[in-house]
Formats: sequence, C-alpha cells, structure tokens
Amino acid sequence: MADESIVGGREIDAFLQQLPVKVERNILRAMLRAGANEFKAAAKQNVPVEDGDLQRSIRVTTGSKGGTVYARLKAGGAKAPHWRWVEFGTAAHKIKAKPQHALSFGGTTMREVDHPGARAKPFMRPAFDSAARAAIAAAAAKGRERLTQQGINVPAPEES
Repeated sequence: MADESIVGGREIDAFLQQLPVKVERNILRAMLRAGANEFKAAAKQNVPVEDGDLQRSIRVTTGSKGGTVYARLKAGGAKAPHWRWVEFGTAAHKIKAKPQHALSFGGTTMREVDHPGARAKPFMRPAFDSAARAAIAAAAAKGRERLTQQGINVPAPEES
C-alpha cells in the first residue's frame, strides 16, 4: 500500500495495480534506484577518507525477492573493507602480529601494539537524513516518467 505521506502516493499505487506484475516490478525498481542514487550522492560527499577507494565503493543495487522489490546502498569491497570502521568507529584494542611475523611502524618492530580506537565519522546515516526529500522526489519523478512511457498520464504533484 502507498505511503499516504507521499503526495500522489495513492494514485501511483492505483496505477501500478493496473499493470502486469513484471512491468510493475521494473517500474518500482527504477523508482527505488532513482531514490537510492540521491542517497548515494550524499554519502559520497560525506565520506571523510581522502584516498577515494571508499568513495568509489559506494554503489546502489536493486532486486526483488518474494514479491518485494528493494534497493540497497552498499559501501566497501576489496579496496575499502574498512567502511564499517569509518562509519561506526572502533573501540580501543590490541593489534597482534601473526605467529612468526612482526608489526613494523616507522622502522620499529614489535609483536603487538595497543590501538587507541577510532572515533566514528558517519557518512551513510547522515546521507539518509539529509537526502530523504530529494530521494522521494526523484523516485516519484522516475515513476511518473516510466508510467508515462506505459501510456498512463500521471500529473506532477502540486507544490504545497
């Protein structure tokens, strides 16, 4: 059921119910991707790490399972597995060398070191907080565009 807080949500839901399931799913995926791309842009702007790997790792995926269509905003990967440490921070902890190995920092070799922890520098959550309205607007615009392509005229919502 459509969210009644979204202007035109009921109308879009009614139009979608008239369409074949495959077309409806494709339109919903396009709408979710458009909205998630707004969050993606905001998250990339918020990344505090300057090397670029973390920024480049932020991506949007969509899919459907069991009749539910979804979009996911993901970060990380092979070049940026540290995204969680940046987003949520870390507690103080020991870093120990593997057996028959040593840690080296600035020419000094040691078996273990006390890490003081890292302060959280969230970039995903603030993106969701700041880009929510833009995401809803982008999703609605994409929905109108795709429904128009299907021959269904959906007027743009009136500005309030």
